[in-house]
Amino acid sequence: QVQLVESGGGLVQAGGSLRLSCAASGTIFSINAMGWYRQAPGKQRELVATITSGGLTNYADSVKGRFTISRHNVKNTVYLEMNSLKPEDTAVYYCNANDVRTVVRRDLEVWGQGTLVTVSS
Repeated sequence: QVQLVESGGGLVQAGGSLRLSCAASGTIFSINAMGWYRQAPGKQRELVATITSGGLTNYADSVKGRFTISRHNVKNTVYLEMNSLKPEDTAVYYCNANDVRTVVRRDLEVWGQGTLVTVSS
């Protein structure tokens, strides 16, 4: 079964930077889109950024110009470079992989366990 393993979360001061990584494990044939979502306390999970296998990106308005998503298709890894962080960026960040195909199965959605990002003011 495919698993997504996130890393890179932590505590940072406002204005600082963090880089999140998410690696998909397993014998993967292809992944359509990969992305990052976040969930702040008491709020619903929301999209942060996505990237297709062809490199097309989509960002939430709240992070445009500050966050950059990138992807290494061979390594099945997605990254999120976060700059100019604000306290309102504090949340658990979840990695997502869409339409994951291996030799034996296909999963339309796979989620990571989440990594906490805390931005202090």
